[in-house]
Amino acid sequence: MDPQLTAFLYHEEVLWIAAFTLGGLVFALGPIAIVYLLMPQQTRQLVDKAEQFIECGMDPIGDSWIRYGVVFYLYALIFLAFDVDVLFLFPVAVAYNDPVFASSIRDFVEVVLFVAILSLAVVYAWIKGVFLWERKTYRRQ
Repeated sequence: MDPQLTAFLYHEEVLWIAAFTLGGLVFALGPIAIVYLLMPQQTRQLVDKAEQFIECGMDPIGDSWIRYGVVFYLYALIFLAFDVDVLFLFPVAVAYNDPVFASSIRDFVEVVLFVAILSLAVVYAWIKGVFLWERKTYRRQ
């Protein structure tokens, strides 16, 4: 291949890489810059509450250290397991459009086994009572 043509093609690839990198930086740092430019200035110093932790602009009520039930974390883990399940099953569904995979019983058994193993997570959570939302009361300290 001609060295001038190779240099030209390489130069064009570098330009594309630089453009995508610059675009990624703009998308990553742009919202931070916009928030910095549009944020209200000196609002907390006006009411002498500069040392107070703030969540949404309202005065906090009570202590910030409260107990969360472990059920919330288990529920999140079950959601994560099935989110990963869906991520793996979408490519499988696309592959099953191909006649090569549609006729194979081995591939079907693998998919059913994968879903069955993930279904064991639901059975385990059901046995442990993750899906029962009982209201728990704690002693005030």
